[in-house]
Amino acid sequence: MSYGVNQREGSLRAAAFVDRIIKGARPGDLPIEFSTKIEMVINIKTARALGLTVPPTLIARADEVIE
Repeated sequence: MSYGVNQREGSLRAAAFVDRIIKGARPGDLPIEFSTKIEMVINIKTARALGLTVPPTLIARADEVIE
C-alpha cells in the first residue's frame, strides 16, 4: 500500500518550473508549490502473497487497486 503524491502531477509541476526558468525566471523567485493530489494505491496481489487481508472498505477508498 502506498499513500502519497501523484507522480504524474509532480512531473508536470517540475516541467512547468523548468519552463519558467528557461524563459528567464530566477529560481529563487519562484514560489514553493505542494502537490494537491494525494493518492492511495493498494497492491492486492502482494498483500495476498504476504498473507495479509485488506478490508473491503479500504479497497473501496483506494484510488488505484493492483490485482
